Amino acid sequence: MNTIGGYFVNDMKNAVANKDNVIQGKKYRFSLLTDRLVRLEYSSSGKFEDRPTNRVVYRNFKKVEHTITKSETLMQVITPNFTINYDMEKNFVGSKVTPGSTLKITVNNTDHSWYYNHPDAKNMGTVTYSLDDFKGRVKFDKGLYSMDGFAYIDDSNSYVIDSSGNFVKRDFEEMDLYVFIYQKDLGYCLKDYYQLCGSPLMLPRYAFGNCWYKDAKYTTKDIISVLDKFRENEIPLSTFLLGNKWHSDKEPIIFDNSLIDVQSVYSNLNSNGVKLGVTIEPDVKIPNGGACYQSLSKVLGTGNSIGFIPLDSNKLNTYSSYVMGNLINSGVDVFNVDYNNVKDKSSLSIFNHYCSAFYTLRTNRRSFILSRNHNIAMHRLGVIYTGRTLVDWNTLSILPRYYSSASNMGISYICSATGGFYKGIEDFELYIRYIQLGVFSPLLILASDDGKYYRREPWRFSESQKEIIKKYLVLRNKLIPYIYSESYSYFKNGSPLIQPLYYMYPKIYDEPMYANQYLFGSQMLICPITKKKNAIMNRVVQRIFIPEGIWYELDSGKKYLGNKYYMSFYKDDDYPAFCREGSIIVMSRDKNTNNPINLEIDVFPGKNGEYNLYEDDGISNNYLSNTGAITNYKFNYDKSKYELIITPGGRQGLVPDIRNYRIKFRNTNGASISVTDGANNIAATAFLEKNDLVIDVNGVSSGTSIVVTVSGDNLENSTLKVINDDIRGILEDLEIETLVKADIDEVLFSDLPIKKKRIQIRKLKKKGLEPKFIKMFLKLLEYIGTV
Repeated sequence: MNTIGGYFVNDMKNAVANKDNVIQGKKYRFSLLTDRLVRLEYSSSGKFEDRPTNRVVYRNFKKVEHTITKSETLMQVITPNFTINYDMEKNFVGSKVTPGSTLKITVNNTDHSWYYNHPDAKNMGTVTYSLDDFKGRVKFDKGLYSMDGFAYIDDSNSYVIDSSGNFVKRDFEEMDLYVFIYQKDLGYCLKDYYQLCGSPLMLPRYAFGNCWYKDAKYTTKDIISVLDKFRENEIPLSTFLLGNKWHSDKEPIIFDNSLIDVQSVYSNLNSNGVKLGVTIEPDVKIPNGGACYQSLSKVLGTGNSIGFIPLDSNKLNTYSSYVMGNLINSGVDVFNVDYNNVKDKSSLSIFNHYCSAFYTLRTNRRSFILSRNHNIAMHRLGVIYTGRTLVDWNTLSILPRYYSSASNMGISYICSATGGFYKGIEDFELYIRYIQLGVFSPLLILASDDGKYYRREPWRFSESQKEIIKKYLVLRNKLIPYIYSESYSYFKNGSPLIQPLYYMYPKIYDEPMYANQYLFGSQMLICPITKKKNAIMNRVVQRIFIPEGIWYELDSGKKYLGNKYYMSFYKDDDYPAFCREGSIIVMSRDKNTNNPINLEIDVFPGKNGEYNLYEDDGISNNYLSNTGAITNYKFNYDKSKYELIITPGGRQGLVPDIRNYRIKFRNTNGASISVTDGANNIAATAFLEKNDLVIDVNGVSSGTSIVVTVSGDNLENSTLKVINDDIRGILEDLEIETLVKADIDEVLFSDLPIKKKRIQIRKLKKKGLEPKFIKMFLKLLEYIGTV
């Protein structure tokens, strides 16, 4: 449909189910959409809805094989995956004593059955409306992933889209349910869900860079000053998002020209590759007397003020064309929709829909819309922003699990204010742990409320602290090629960017210590740090679980043998991010978010590996036509020979003509190397850096295939993760007399059992070992004993 309201509806006819899949009575209608998905409708009036809704846009699935058996009052429908038993014409809601007496769906070959009001105690949960002022435990919403192998969506109260593309309330009441029966494979469930509700969103490339957002009353000078500081400190920035103070009270939908010279700001940001964003408020009131009021009153009528809530088609179209149109003309690309009304999620959903569709139709570019979670096809509309979170460890501690739970509803894009948004106590340790989590999350947004003592600017910390912050914000920019490729896989294949580890290991779900671990894309495992460090050790002590196989620490390259638990110790500049054996991580060495000229390819040994790097123009919708550039990286592994083959494909005209490659074979010793294009040798330089073999290949045409070969005995070095190394590092850093350190070393690394080691440590009090250190080493021995 060529309307804003019908933007995600390609054809109204596709909202009607295939007639071969429909089983209908006087008051009920079942639509077998796939052999894992059924639509159940009950209407006392006998009317049923065939129009798309603001959630569901497609029902015209292929024919589903099924059999129907009926008696006078009962009906049974059998498909390859589930069986429906229904007491015909009765309401789906059974009695409290026998809730499944009128309608029950059984998962074939199991004893699991779904019925309306099923308690669904095994549902893994998904993201809530927001984390505004979060202080305690999160009560997760129901998602699509359940250990029972089924879940459902209630679409009964959604708005429908009429033939003119307008959102309207339903003409009649009915129960409108979608039940997914997928047993243990959530992937099948999500495949059906995305076809039913629309494909996942593909964000513009710049969205994955570092975003700045402070709700301050910025002037032109202030904005340029912040931008200059990022540039001076060589910290990448991709988006500058303004809070609620970019306008005046009298004209709350246009820039306050007394504060901000929009053209000057846009020009400065644009020349530095930074996008401009603003926070908009759907419930804004425009007071009588200003220029905006005069223009809008001609369309929306007069009064003491003009508002847009409650929404209707006239208000939505006016807001889009007048408010968003003017902002887009001023250079705004990013919109943070600040409508905080948990009782009116439908309005937020429709407003987001209009923002996303209008921006794309107006600019032919992908939208970048942030808002709280209305949970109505959020995967296709924008980014979940968790709201006004408190500055504290409590909020940080829930974020990793909260983020990964989004995948249980098919959602990838979620972010929170890095460091927390307001209140609390500003603290570097808390801030850096937030940043590190943000680096390995779908999006990173440095955000806070207004106030001179909120520190989100990296340059406001000590020099050593600033360098750690810079290290990770630079790493975030480096990871954009990987994150963008994984984002494309999310759009194309329906594989969420961030997934909980319990998808692989369900038992982890019941172990709070590991509930925060998650997979970041197809190649990485993240074990977030969400607690303070031990003040005496100056490290965080963390027990982690490494999945089956061999994994390597991204930073150090140390090898971890899988299916094991480890006790690890982390300084401020350390973070537990791992890559599986055979992984190929493609990164950028450029300072912007564009398709890079200078690439770094980290190759992890252990087994063969392959990775497809996806690139396109980063902003248009051409990706929908499979017009991107896909470069294949293939790693052939042998203990005495590594071979990396880089094969460009697709539309290579979208990437720089010449590329410089820095190839890092991780955990690799010195060896003989060769680089060819298949026929001719290509000049290259090689050197050792820490535990890695680094090969630089410069000035290569982006359309040229190259083969990098590394040969030698004992190529892989033996930097296994060894807890003794960590403990010696702790011992070296402590302010303890040198001779006493030697005594401690002798005890800790002896063959004595833990119990006797504890006794020997206590005896060192006679040699001057302070009680605080005795207590620390006793605790350390306790940690060691759990591994």
